[in-house]
Amino acid sequence: MKKVTMSNVPKTKVEMTGGLMTGTQVWAQAILESEDSSDFSFGIRAFDAGARTKFHKHTGDQILIITDGTGAVGTDNETLTVVEGDVILIPAGENHFHGAPDATSMAHITIQKKGSVTEQTEA
Repeated sequence: MKKVTMSNVPKTKVEMTGGLMTGTQVWAQAILESEDSSDFSFGIRAFDAGARTKFHKHTGDQILIITDGTGAVGTDNETLTVVEGDVILIPAGENHFHGAPDATSMAHITIQKKGSVTEQTEA
């Protein structure tokens, strides 16, 4: 068993240039490190207003649990507005983005199968 107190988990700035993010600033908190679970990766991403991921896809399913603010999750065919308490399942291979592309910030927990590979599909 492992207990994590969020206030003890450091927030780190996510690299915004040349990577998967676009816009203003994104913050990351790694909750489960690679040695903590043989099945999942689990962390929090906090998007300042105007920040989001670029379009991408994963080789494994991804679950997003919105924990704060208002944001968007979009695919090639639709964009959903998401708020605290919403849960989104993104199937493996589905092209998508998530974040806070408008005037409000948003944070979510992200859960993925350990070893899932992320492929950026937008420059």
